[in-house]
Order: sequence, then C-alpha cells, then structure tokens
Amino acid sequence: MYSFRASAGLVDLAFTDRYGGVSRAPYAELNLAVNGSDSPEAKAENHRLLLADFADGAPYADLYQVHGNAVVDAGLSGARDNPAECGVRPEADGIVTTERDLVLLVRTADCVPVLFADEAAGVIGAAHAGRKGMAAGVVPATVARMRTLGATRITAWVGPHVCGKCYEVPAEMQEEIAAVEPAARATTSWGTPSLDVGAGVLAQLAREGVEAVDASRCTRESEDLYSYRRDGAGMSLGALIRLRGA
Repeated sequence: MYSFRASAGLVDLAFTDRYGGVSRAPYAELNLAVNGSDSPEAKAENHRLLLADFADGAPYADLYQVHGNAVVDAGLSGARDNPAECGVRPEADGIVTTERDLVLLVRTADCVPVLFADEAAGVIGAAHAGRKGMAAGVVPATVARMRTLGATRITAWVGPHVCGKCYEVPAEMQEEIAAVEPAARATTSWGTPSLDVGAGVLAQLAREGVEAVDASRCTRESEDLYSYRRDGAGMSLGALIRLRGA
C-alpha cells in the first residue's frame, strides 16, 4: 500500500504504491485517480481502505489538480470529506492546514508529490508539482502560505516521480522550463533532451531554506508505482500527511 511511510513526532505521512486496493486491470490495484474510466465504486473503496489504514476515522481534504500554483487552506476551502464528483474540489495544486487530525491528499502519476510540515508551529501542507506547476512555483507558493500560518522551520518530503533519465521532452520545451528553473535541465539515458522536475523542486526548496527528505523513486522504472508515461491516463498514486492531535 505504501512506497514510503514515516512519522516525525506528531506528523504522519506516506506515499502510496499501486497495491492493496480493489481496482481491476489495467488499473490494479490501489488507483486513487479522480478522473478516468476506472469504476467509481472501486476508487471509492480504494480511498476508504487507504484512509482506514493511514488514519482511521480521520476526514481528508483534497484537490482538483490543474497544474498551476494556486494554494488553498483546507480549513477555509471546504475541501474535506469530499464525494467523488470533481466539481466540489477546489481547483488548486497546493493545500495547507493547521487543523489536527485532518489528512491532506494530493495525487500524482509521474508528477512530483511534496509533503510539508512544521510540527512545532502546527502547520502541514501538500503540493502536486508537475512540469507546469514546478515552473509556475507551486512549491514556493505552498511554503509561503504555510509561513503566513506561522510556520518557520519547514521540512519537506519529495515522493516518487518520473526521473530525468526517463522524462523525454522536445528541446523547445526543455529550454522553456530550464529558463525558469535551470536545475530541471536533464538528459535521458538514451541521450535526448529531458526534464528532471524533481531536481527542480529540490532546488526550489533549497532556495526557500526548507530541509528536504528525498523519498523518491522513478515511477516509470518502478512497476509497483503508476506512471502516466508508461501506463496511460486514469491512474494515480497518493501522497498523504496529517498532524495528529496532541
């Protein structure tokens, strides 16, 4: 069910793998996607199983992700205990909260999931950083929103995403993104232009003075993880974080 799971004080966090759910092939098994043709009943059960294991009884807040840099406060957005309909989710790619025992959830399938916490200040966050979102600054925007809520010493965990050796892009696209974030420039293992979005995210975190824990693996190279480039659309992994009540 998890590719990485950890607790740091009162902070619980995890990145999922594709196992432990009920979706049938080709989505098998723990598909957490919002869109796609997988059974809505299966996806609902996958969320139930995951939340029961990660934080039994806790509500969760999530997003309708749009590859931008908007960040919402889960306590103000109404993004909690959502039904499956996309329209009730805020359109954003970052989410923060000071609420205890509220799980924040973002979804990825090659994009970079980032989880944030300042336990002492009682602030947590989560971000979905794809190529466009990384270039637009969703990671710094999430850090900035957390700081407005009192965070001062933030730790970030960077989860599974497609690596630079596998993420081939046209040379023009590489130049466009690298002009914004030079650290994202990369080369595939077969020698063509690529992007390393994870490296770009890590560079942004470093500039923000945020300590980063790299919990990543390449989604395209790992059969236990979903990959948009390898598997197609309609399949998603989850990244979850919560601050437990004292």
